[in-house]
Amino acid sequence: MMLRGRFTVSVFCFFLLMAGRPSAHAQSHFDFNPACQRAYAEIIQLKLVSGKALIETEKKSDPDNLIPYFLDNYIDFFTLFFNEDPQEYQRRKPGEEGRLNLMENGDASSPFALFTRSVIYFQWAAIDIKFGARWDAAWSFRRSFLAGKENLRHFPGFPPSLMLQGAMQVAAGTIPPGYQWLGNLLGIQGTVTDGMHSLEGVLDNPDPVAKLFHEEAVFYFLYLKFHIQHQPEEVFQYIRQHRLDTQNNHLFTYLAVNLSLNNQMAASAEQLILNRNPGPDYLDMPVWDLELGYAKADHLNGEATLYLERFIGRFKGKFYVKEALQKLSWIYYLQGQKDKAANARSRLLSLGNTETEADKQAMKDAQTGRWPNELLLKARLLDDGGYFQEALQLLNGKSSSSFTGPADQLEFVYRLGRLYDALNRKEEAIAAYLTTIKLGARRKEYYAARAALQTGYIYEERGDKKTAIPFFQKVLDLKGHDYKNALDQKAKAAIARCSKG
Repeated sequence: MMLRGRFTVSVFCFFLLMAGRPSAHAQSHFDFNPACQRAYAEIIQLKLVSGKALIETEKKSDPDNLIPYFLDNYIDFFTLFFNEDPQEYQRRKPGEEGRLNLMENGDASSPFALFTRSVIYFQWAAIDIKFGARWDAAWSFRRSFLAGKENLRHFPGFPPSLMLQGAMQVAAGTIPPGYQWLGNLLGIQGTVTDGMHSLEGVLDNPDPVAKLFHEEAVFYFLYLKFHIQHQPEEVFQYIRQHRLDTQNNHLFTYLAVNLSLNNQMAASAEQLILNRNPGPDYLDMPVWDLELGYAKADHLNGEATLYLERFIGRFKGKFYVKEALQKLSWIYYLQGQKDKAANARSRLLSLGNTETEADKQAMKDAQTGRWPNELLLKARLLDDGGYFQEALQLLNGKSSSSFTGPADQLEFVYRLGRLYDALNRKEEAIAAYLTTIKLGARRKEYYAARAALQTGYIYEERGDKKTAIPFFQKVLDLKGHDYKNALDQKAKAAIARCSKG
Protein backbone atom coordinates (compact mmCIF):
# COMPACT_ATOMS: atom_id res chain seq x y z
CA MET A 1 0.00 0.00 0.00
CA MET A 2 2.79 2.35 0.88
CA LEU A 3 4.60 1.75 -2.40
CA ARG A 4 1.41 2.15 -4.42
CA GLY A 5 0.67 5.48 -2.79
CA ARG A 6 4.20 6.71 -3.37
CA PHE A 7 4.07 5.66 -7.03
CA THR A 8 0.75 7.46 -7.56
CA VAL A 9 2.08 10.70 -6.10
CA SER A 10 5.26 10.36 -8.14
CA VAL A 11 3.37 9.97 -11.43
CA PHE A 12 1.05 12.84 -10.57
CA CYS A 13 3.98 15.13 -9.78
CA PHE A 14 5.72 14.09 -12.97
CA PHE A 15 2.82 15.22 -15.13
CA LEU A 16 2.67 18.50 -13.26
CA LEU A 17 6.36 19.01 -13.88
CA MET A 18 6.00 18.24 -17.58
CA ALA A 19 3.46 21.01 -18.04
CA GLY A 20 5.06 23.78 -20.08
CA ARG A 21 8.25 21.76 -20.63
CA PRO A 22 9.78 20.56 -23.87
CA SER A 23 8.10 17.61 -25.48
CA ALA A 24 10.03 14.36 -25.00
CA HIS A 25 10.57 13.53 -28.64
CA ALA A 26 13.40 13.45 -31.12
CA GLN A 27 13.84 17.20 -31.47
CA SER A 28 14.78 17.65 -27.79
CA HIS A 29 18.47 18.50 -27.79
CA PHE A 30 21.39 19.65 -25.66
CA ASP A 31 22.64 23.08 -26.70
CA PHE A 32 24.99 24.64 -24.16
CA ASN A 33 24.81 27.90 -26.10
CA PRO A 34 26.21 31.28 -24.94
CA ALA A 35 23.00 32.13 -23.10
CA CYS A 36 23.15 28.85 -21.15
CA GLN A 37 26.85 29.40 -20.51
CA ARG A 38 26.08 32.80 -18.97
CA ALA A 39 23.35 31.24 -16.83
CA TYR A 40 25.66 28.47 -15.65
CA ALA A 41 28.40 31.00 -14.86
CA GLU A 42 25.98 32.98 -12.69
CA ILE A 43 24.67 29.89 -10.92
CA ILE A 44 28.12 28.48 -10.13
CA GLN A 45 28.88 31.78 -8.39
CA LEU A 46 25.67 31.25 -6.36
CA LYS A 47 24.00 34.19 -8.14
CA LEU A 48 20.84 32.13 -8.40
CA VAL A 49 18.41 34.99 -9.02
CA SER A 50 20.12 36.26 -12.16
CA GLY A 51 20.94 32.71 -13.23
CA LYS A 52 17.29 31.70 -13.00
CA ALA A 53 16.22 34.71 -15.05
CA LEU A 54 18.62 33.76 -17.84
CA ILE A 55 17.34 30.17 -17.76
CA GLU A 56 13.71 31.25 -18.15
CA THR A 57 14.58 33.49 -21.07
CA GLU A 58 16.36 30.62 -22.84
CA LYS A 59 13.40 28.29 -22.25
CA LYS A 60 11.19 30.71 -24.14
CA SER A 61 13.76 31.18 -26.90
CA ASP A 62 14.30 27.44 -27.48
CA PRO A 63 11.70 25.29 -25.67
CA ASP A 64 13.31 22.05 -26.81
CA ASN A 65 16.77 22.82 -25.46
CA LEU A 66 17.26 20.59 -22.37
CA ILE A 67 20.25 22.43 -20.90
CA PRO A 68 18.13 25.08 -19.09
CA TYR A 69 16.22 22.30 -17.32
CA PHE A 70 19.52 20.67 -16.43
CA LEU A 71 20.71 23.98 -14.96
CA ASP A 72 17.51 24.18 -12.91
CA ASN A 73 18.90 21.22 -11.01
CA TYR A 74 21.98 23.22 -10.00
CA ILE A 75 19.69 25.84 -8.49
CA ASP A 76 17.79 23.20 -6.53
CA PHE A 77 21.06 21.61 -5.45
CA PHE A 78 22.67 24.75 -4.08
CA THR A 79 19.45 25.94 -2.44
CA LEU A 80 18.77 22.66 -0.66
CA PHE A 81 22.36 21.66 0.10
CA PHE A 82 23.27 24.92 1.81
CA ASN A 83 19.95 25.85 3.45
CA GLU A 84 18.33 22.45 4.14
CA ASP A 85 14.77 23.76 4.26
CA PRO A 86 12.44 20.71 4.61
CA GLN A 87 9.52 22.47 2.93
CA GLU A 88 11.69 23.43 -0.03
CA TYR A 89 12.90 19.83 -0.21
CA GLN A 90 9.36 18.53 -0.49
CA ARG A 91 8.52 21.14 -3.10
CA ARG A 92 11.61 20.60 -5.25
CA LYS A 93 12.15 16.84 -4.87
CA PRO A 94 9.74 15.86 -7.72
CA GLY A 95 11.98 17.85 -10.07
CA GLU A 96 14.58 15.10 -9.88
CA GLU A 97 12.42 12.49 -11.62
CA GLY A 98 11.01 14.95 -14.13
CA ARG A 99 14.46 16.14 -15.22
CA LEU A 100 15.89 12.64 -15.42
CA ASN A 101 13.07 11.68 -17.78
CA LEU A 102 13.67 14.76 -19.90
CA MET A 103 17.39 14.04 -20.18
CA GLU A 104 16.74 10.40 -21.04
CA ASN A 105 14.55 11.44 -23.96
CA GLY A 106 17.10 13.89 -25.32
CA ASP A 107 19.49 13.33 -28.19
CA ALA A 108 21.34 10.13 -27.22
CA SER A 109 24.20 10.97 -29.59
CA SER A 110 25.21 13.93 -27.43
CA PRO A 111 27.82 13.48 -24.66
CA PHE A 112 25.53 15.61 -22.51
CA ALA A 113 22.78 12.97 -22.56
CA LEU A 114 24.41 10.71 -19.96
CA PHE A 115 26.46 13.46 -18.35
CA THR A 116 23.39 15.49 -17.37
CA ARG A 117 21.80 12.44 -15.80
CA SER A 118 25.00 11.64 -13.93
CA VAL A 119 25.08 15.15 -12.47
CA ILE A 120 21.40 15.09 -11.47
CA TYR A 121 21.88 11.76 -9.68
CA PHE A 122 25.04 13.05 -8.01
CA GLN A 123 23.47 16.28 -6.80
CA TRP A 124 20.37 14.60 -5.44
CA ALA A 125 22.52 12.03 -3.68
CA ALA A 126 24.18 14.87 -1.79
CA ILE A 127 20.82 16.49 -1.08
CA ASP A 128 19.18 13.27 0.11
CA ILE A 129 21.98 12.71 2.61
CA LYS A 130 21.17 16.10 4.12
CA PHE A 131 17.54 15.07 4.55
CA GLY A 132 18.18 11.63 5.99
CA ALA A 133 17.41 9.55 2.88
CA ARG A 134 20.63 7.53 3.08
CA TRP A 135 19.68 4.59 0.89
CA ASP A 136 18.19 6.83 -1.79
CA ALA A 137 21.44 8.78 -1.70
CA ALA A 138 23.58 5.65 -1.95
CA TRP A 139 21.73 4.31 -4.99
CA SER A 140 21.69 7.73 -6.65
CA PHE A 141 25.44 7.92 -6.15
CA ARG A 142 25.77 4.51 -7.78
CA ARG A 143 23.60 5.53 -10.73
CA SER A 144 25.66 8.69 -11.12
CA PHE A 145 28.90 6.71 -11.09
CA LEU A 146 27.67 4.16 -13.63
CA ALA A 147 26.19 6.82 -15.94
CA GLY A 148 29.47 8.70 -15.91
CA LYS A 149 31.44 5.54 -16.54
CA GLU A 150 29.20 4.65 -19.49
CA ASN A 151 29.49 8.15 -20.91
CA LEU A 152 33.28 7.98 -20.87
CA ARG A 153 33.08 4.63 -22.67
CA HIS A 154 31.15 6.29 -25.50
CA PHE A 155 32.93 9.66 -25.32
CA PRO A 156 36.44 9.09 -23.95
CA GLY A 157 38.02 12.21 -22.54
CA PHE A 158 34.77 14.24 -22.31
CA PRO A 159 35.95 16.85 -19.76
CA PRO A 160 32.76 17.32 -17.70
CA SER A 161 32.44 13.55 -17.20
CA LEU A 162 36.12 13.30 -16.26
CA MET A 163 35.54 16.06 -13.70
CA LEU A 164 32.63 14.38 -11.97
CA GLN A 165 33.97 10.86 -12.32
CA GLY A 166 37.30 11.97 -10.91
CA ALA A 167 35.66 13.44 -7.80
CA MET A 168 33.66 10.24 -7.27
CA GLN A 169 36.75 8.06 -7.73
CA VAL A 170 38.52 9.98 -4.98
CA ALA A 171 35.53 9.53 -2.69
CA ALA A 172 35.40 5.80 -3.47
CA GLY A 173 39.12 5.47 -2.86
CA THR A 174 38.84 6.84 0.67
CA ILE A 175 35.79 5.03 1.99
CA PRO A 176 36.65 4.23 5.64
CA PRO A 177 37.01 0.53 6.51
CA GLY A 178 33.79 0.69 8.53
CA TYR A 179 31.85 1.55 5.35
CA GLN A 180 33.80 -0.48 2.80
CA TRP A 181 30.95 -2.95 2.54
CA LEU A 182 28.74 -0.17 1.18
CA GLY A 183 31.16 0.64 -1.61
CA ASN A 184 31.38 -3.02 -2.53
CA LEU A 185 27.60 -3.40 -2.49
CA LEU A 186 27.10 -0.41 -4.75
CA GLY A 187 29.87 -1.39 -7.14
CA ILE A 188 31.69 1.92 -6.72
CA GLN A 189 35.43 1.69 -7.27
CA GLY A 190 38.26 4.14 -7.63
CA THR A 191 41.56 5.39 -6.32
CA VAL A 192 42.65 8.78 -5.08
CA THR A 193 45.48 8.90 -7.61
CA ASP A 194 43.26 8.18 -10.62
CA GLY A 195 40.55 10.57 -9.46
CA MET A 196 42.89 13.50 -8.85
CA HIS A 197 44.64 12.82 -12.16
CA SER A 198 41.28 13.13 -13.95
CA LEU A 199 40.53 16.41 -12.21
CA GLU A 200 43.96 17.83 -13.01
CA GLY A 201 43.43 16.87 -16.64
CA VAL A 202 40.24 18.92 -16.76
CA LEU A 203 41.92 21.95 -15.19
CA ASP A 204 44.75 21.90 -17.72
CA ASN A 205 42.55 21.14 -20.74
CA PRO A 206 42.24 24.00 -23.28
CA ASP A 207 39.07 22.48 -24.74
CA PRO A 208 36.17 25.02 -24.62
CA VAL A 209 33.94 22.54 -22.79
CA ALA A 210 36.64 22.01 -20.15
CA LYS A 211 36.98 25.78 -19.74
CA LEU A 212 33.21 26.05 -19.32
CA PHE A 213 33.31 23.71 -16.30
CA HIS A 214 36.65 25.00 -15.01
CA GLU A 215 35.35 26.73 -11.87
CA GLU A 216 33.31 23.73 -10.80
CA ALA A 217 36.34 21.49 -11.37
CA VAL A 218 38.49 23.86 -9.29
CA PHE A 219 36.05 23.52 -6.41
CA TYR A 220 36.22 19.71 -6.42
CA PHE A 221 39.98 19.68 -6.98
CA LEU A 222 40.88 22.04 -4.12
CA TYR A 223 38.41 20.57 -1.67
CA LEU A 224 39.73 17.05 -2.25
CA LYS A 225 43.36 18.17 -2.38
CA PHE A 226 42.90 19.70 1.06
CA HIS A 227 40.86 17.03 2.82
CA ILE A 228 42.05 13.87 1.07
CA GLN A 229 45.58 14.60 -0.12
CA HIS A 230 46.40 16.73 2.92
CA GLN A 231 48.10 19.49 0.97
CA PRO A 232 46.78 22.72 2.54
CA GLU A 233 49.78 24.85 1.55
CA GLU A 234 49.39 23.87 -2.10
CA VAL A 235 45.67 24.64 -1.93
CA PHE A 236 46.07 28.17 -0.60
CA GLN A 237 48.98 28.76 -2.98
CA TYR A 238 46.67 27.75 -5.85
CA ILE A 239 44.01 30.17 -4.63
CA ARG A 240 46.55 33.00 -4.55
CA GLN A 241 48.36 32.21 -7.80
CA HIS A 242 45.18 31.75 -9.81
CA ARG A 243 43.57 34.74 -8.12
CA LEU A 244 40.31 32.97 -7.44
CA ASP A 245 37.54 35.52 -7.09
CA THR A 246 36.58 34.91 -3.49
CA GLN A 247 34.69 38.20 -3.37
CA ASN A 248 32.21 37.86 -6.22
CA ASN A 249 32.08 34.08 -6.63
CA HIS A 250 30.34 32.95 -3.44
CA LEU A 251 31.10 29.30 -4.15
CA PHE A 252 34.80 30.18 -4.02
CA THR A 253 34.13 32.33 -0.94
CA TYR A 254 32.56 29.35 0.78
CA LEU A 255 35.43 27.09 -0.30
CA ALA A 256 38.11 29.48 0.96
CA VAL A 257 36.27 30.17 4.24
CA ASN A 258 35.61 26.51 4.93
CA LEU A 259 39.19 25.49 4.21
CA SER A 260 40.57 28.42 6.21
CA LEU A 261 38.58 27.40 9.28
CA ASN A 262 39.77 23.82 8.85
CA ASN A 263 43.35 25.02 8.48
CA GLN A 264 43.41 27.09 11.69
CA MET A 265 43.12 30.41 9.83
CA ALA A 266 40.17 32.02 11.58
CA ALA A 267 41.28 35.61 10.92
CA SER A 268 41.48 34.91 7.19
CA ALA A 269 38.06 33.24 7.23
CA GLU A 270 36.52 36.25 8.97
CA GLN A 271 37.91 38.68 6.39
CA LEU A 272 36.72 36.55 3.49
CA ILE A 273 33.17 36.51 4.87
CA LEU A 274 33.09 40.25 5.57
CA ASN A 275 34.56 41.16 2.15
CA ARG A 276 32.20 39.06 0.01
CA ASN A 277 29.90 40.82 -2.43
CA PRO A 278 26.57 41.44 -0.61
CA GLY A 279 24.50 41.75 -3.82
CA PRO A 280 20.84 40.66 -3.79
CA ASP A 281 21.27 38.12 -6.62
CA TYR A 282 23.23 35.73 -4.42
CA LEU A 283 21.73 32.83 -2.50
CA ASP A 284 20.95 33.95 1.05
CA MET A 285 22.78 31.43 3.28
CA PRO A 286 22.69 31.27 7.11
CA VAL A 287 25.99 29.39 6.87
CA TRP A 288 27.80 32.74 6.70
CA ASP A 289 26.62 33.46 10.26
CA LEU A 290 27.74 30.01 11.35
CA GLU A 291 31.23 30.41 9.94
CA LEU A 292 31.64 33.97 11.16
CA GLY A 293 30.55 32.79 14.60
CA TYR A 294 33.17 30.04 14.48
CA ALA A 295 35.88 32.47 13.38
CA LYS A 296 35.12 34.83 16.25
CA ALA A 297 34.75 32.02 18.80
CA ASP A 298 38.20 30.77 17.84
CA HIS A 299 39.62 34.09 19.05
CA LEU A 300 37.50 34.05 22.21
CA ASN A 301 35.51 37.01 20.84
CA GLY A 302 32.16 37.37 22.59
CA GLU A 303 30.56 38.63 19.35
CA ALA A 304 30.50 34.99 18.31
CA THR A 305 27.28 34.54 20.27
CA LEU A 306 25.45 37.06 18.07
CA TYR A 307 26.25 35.19 14.87
CA LEU A 308 25.74 31.71 16.26
CA GLU A 309 22.37 32.66 17.77
CA ARG A 310 21.34 34.17 14.45
CA PHE A 311 22.37 31.02 12.60
CA ILE A 312 20.34 28.84 14.97
CA GLY A 313 17.35 31.15 14.57
CA ARG A 314 17.44 31.24 10.77
CA PHE A 315 18.70 27.82 9.73
CA LYS A 316 15.98 25.27 9.03
CA GLY A 317 18.19 22.23 8.61
CA LYS A 318 19.81 19.79 11.03
CA PHE A 319 23.45 19.43 10.01
CA TYR A 320 26.00 21.18 12.27
CA VAL A 321 23.30 22.56 14.56
CA LYS A 322 24.59 20.64 17.57
CA GLU A 323 28.17 21.70 16.90
CA ALA A 324 27.05 25.33 16.59
CA LEU A 325 25.20 25.11 19.90
CA GLN A 326 28.24 23.51 21.51
CA LYS A 327 30.42 26.43 20.40
CA LEU A 328 27.73 28.83 21.59
CA SER A 329 27.54 27.17 25.01
CA TRP A 330 31.33 27.30 25.32
CA ILE A 331 31.53 31.04 24.66
CA TYR A 332 28.74 31.76 27.14
CA TYR A 333 30.52 29.48 29.61
CA LEU A 334 33.84 31.31 29.21
CA GLN A 335 32.03 34.63 29.61
CA GLY A 336 30.65 33.47 32.94
CA GLN A 337 27.08 33.45 31.63
CA LYS A 338 26.31 30.03 33.04
CA ASP A 339 22.53 30.23 32.57
CA LYS A 340 22.88 31.00 28.87
CA ALA A 341 25.50 28.27 28.54
CA ALA A 342 23.14 25.77 30.12
CA ASN A 343 20.30 26.93 27.86
CA ALA A 344 22.44 26.44 24.75
CA ARG A 345 23.38 22.97 25.92
CA SER A 346 19.73 22.14 26.56
CA ARG A 347 18.87 23.16 23.01
CA LEU A 348 21.80 21.08 21.76
CA LEU A 349 20.24 17.96 23.27
CA SER A 350 16.98 18.44 21.38
CA LEU A 351 17.84 20.18 18.10
CA GLY A 352 19.70 19.02 15.00
CA ASN A 353 20.93 15.49 14.37
CA THR A 354 24.05 13.38 14.79
CA GLU A 355 24.78 12.57 11.15
CA THR A 356 28.17 14.32 11.16
CA GLU A 357 31.08 13.35 13.39
CA ALA A 358 31.17 16.87 14.84
CA ASP A 359 27.48 16.84 15.76
CA LYS A 360 27.78 13.34 17.18
CA GLN A 361 30.69 14.43 19.37
CA ALA A 362 28.86 17.56 20.53
CA MET A 363 25.94 15.38 21.62
CA LYS A 364 28.19 12.95 23.50
CA ASP A 365 29.98 15.78 25.30
CA ALA A 366 26.70 17.42 26.31
CA GLN A 367 25.24 14.16 27.59
CA THR A 368 28.08 13.81 30.11
CA GLY A 369 26.77 16.86 31.95
CA ARG A 370 30.36 18.03 32.49
CA TRP A 371 31.89 21.29 31.37
CA PRO A 372 35.42 21.52 29.92
CA ASN A 373 38.39 22.80 31.89
CA GLU A 374 38.33 26.54 31.16
CA LEU A 375 42.06 26.88 30.50
CA LEU A 376 42.15 23.89 28.15
CA LEU A 377 39.00 25.10 26.39
CA LYS A 378 40.55 28.51 25.74
CA ALA A 379 43.73 26.87 24.46
CA ARG A 380 41.69 24.58 22.21
CA LEU A 381 39.71 27.42 20.65
CA LEU A 382 42.81 29.56 20.11
CA ASP A 383 44.59 26.57 18.59
CA ASP A 384 41.63 25.91 16.27
CA GLY A 385 41.76 29.54 15.14
CA GLY A 386 45.50 29.65 14.48
CA TYR A 387 46.38 31.84 17.46
CA PHE A 388 49.15 29.48 18.47
CA GLN A 389 51.37 31.77 20.51
CA GLU A 390 48.41 33.00 22.55
CA ALA A 391 47.36 29.43 23.23
CA LEU A 392 50.86 28.34 24.20
CA GLN A 393 51.18 31.34 26.50
CA LEU A 394 48.12 30.12 28.38
CA LEU A 395 49.74 26.73 28.93
CA ASN A 396 53.19 28.01 29.86
CA GLY A 397 54.23 26.88 33.31
CA LYS A 398 51.67 24.09 33.32
CA SER A 399 52.23 20.34 33.34
CA SER A 400 50.01 17.28 33.33
CA SER A 401 49.94 17.37 37.12
CA SER A 402 48.31 20.81 36.93
CA PHE A 403 45.10 19.09 35.85
CA THR A 404 42.90 16.63 37.66
CA GLY A 405 41.59 13.57 35.89
CA PRO A 406 43.18 11.51 33.10
CA ALA A 407 41.07 13.10 30.34
CA ASP A 408 42.32 16.63 31.06
CA GLN A 409 45.88 15.42 31.53
CA LEU A 410 45.72 13.64 28.18
CA GLU A 411 44.25 16.68 26.44
CA PHE A 412 47.00 18.90 27.87
CA VAL A 413 49.76 16.74 26.36
CA TYR A 414 47.91 16.46 23.05
CA ARG A 415 47.32 20.21 22.89
CA LEU A 416 51.00 20.90 23.48
CA GLY A 417 51.80 18.58 20.59
CA ARG A 418 49.42 20.39 18.25
CA LEU A 419 50.81 23.79 19.22
CA TYR A 420 54.43 22.72 18.86
CA ASP A 421 53.52 21.19 15.51
CA ALA A 422 51.91 24.40 14.28
CA LEU A 423 54.89 26.48 15.45
CA ASN A 424 57.29 24.19 13.56
CA ARG A 425 58.83 22.79 16.73
CA LYS A 426 58.54 19.32 15.23
CA GLU A 427 60.72 17.28 17.59
CA GLU A 428 58.86 18.61 20.61
CA ALA A 429 55.61 17.91 18.78
CA ILE A 430 56.60 14.31 18.09
CA ALA A 431 57.55 13.76 21.73
CA ALA A 432 54.19 15.10 22.89
CA TYR A 433 52.34 13.05 20.29
CA LEU A 434 54.09 9.83 21.32
CA THR A 435 53.14 10.48 24.94
CA THR A 436 49.55 11.12 23.83
CA ILE A 437 49.45 7.83 21.91
CA LYS A 438 50.82 5.93 24.90
CA LEU A 439 48.44 7.48 27.42
CA GLY A 440 45.35 7.55 25.22
CA ALA A 441 45.51 4.32 23.21
CA ARG A 442 42.80 2.66 25.30
CA ARG A 443 40.63 5.70 25.88
CA LYS A 444 37.56 6.89 23.97
CA GLU A 445 38.91 10.38 23.32
CA TYR A 446 40.25 10.94 19.81
CA TYR A 447 43.56 12.40 20.99
CA ALA A 448 45.70 9.28 20.52
CA ALA A 449 44.41 8.62 17.00
CA ARG A 450 44.83 12.25 15.97
CA ALA A 451 48.31 12.33 17.49
CA ALA A 452 49.25 9.26 15.45
CA LEU A 453 47.86 10.90 12.31
CA GLN A 454 49.78 14.12 12.93
CA THR A 455 53.00 12.21 13.60
CA GLY A 456 52.55 10.41 10.31
CA TYR A 457 52.06 13.75 8.57
CA ILE A 458 55.31 15.08 10.00
CA TYR A 459 57.29 12.14 8.67
CA GLU A 460 55.46 12.23 5.35
CA GLU A 461 56.35 15.91 4.92
CA ARG A 462 59.98 15.02 5.63
CA GLY A 463 59.84 12.43 2.86
CA ASP A 464 60.23 9.57 5.33
CA LYS A 465 57.23 7.57 4.14
CA LYS A 466 58.58 4.32 5.59
CA THR A 467 58.32 5.79 9.09
CA ALA A 468 55.04 7.58 8.37
CA ILE A 469 53.02 4.54 7.29
CA PRO A 470 53.07 2.72 10.67
CA PHE A 471 51.67 5.83 12.34
CA PHE A 472 48.86 6.04 9.80
CA GLN A 473 48.23 2.33 10.33
CA LYS A 474 48.11 3.01 14.07
CA VAL A 475 45.15 5.31 13.44
CA LEU A 476 43.29 2.45 11.79
CA ASP A 477 44.27 0.02 14.54
CA LEU A 478 42.98 2.17 17.40
CA LYS A 479 39.36 1.25 18.16
CA GLY A 480 36.36 2.71 19.92
CA HIS A 481 37.41 6.36 19.95
CA ASP A 482 35.61 9.53 18.90
CA TYR A 483 35.78 10.66 15.24
CA LYS A 484 36.77 7.10 14.26
CA ASN A 485 35.47 7.16 10.67
CA ALA A 486 36.74 10.65 9.86
CA LEU A 487 40.23 9.90 11.14
CA ASP A 488 40.30 6.49 9.46
CA GLN A 489 39.45 8.11 6.13
CA LYS A 490 42.38 10.52 6.46
CA ALA A 491 44.71 7.69 7.51
CA LYS A 492 43.63 5.48 4.62
CA ALA A 493 44.23 8.28 2.13
CA ALA A 494 47.65 8.92 3.68
CA ILE A 495 48.67 5.27 3.42
CA ALA A 496 47.63 5.26 -0.24
CA ARG A 497 49.78 8.33 -0.88
CA CYS A 498 52.81 6.99 0.94
CA SER A 499 52.55 3.54 -0.62
CA LYS A 500 52.49 4.94 -4.14
CA GLY A 501 55.75 4.20 -5.94
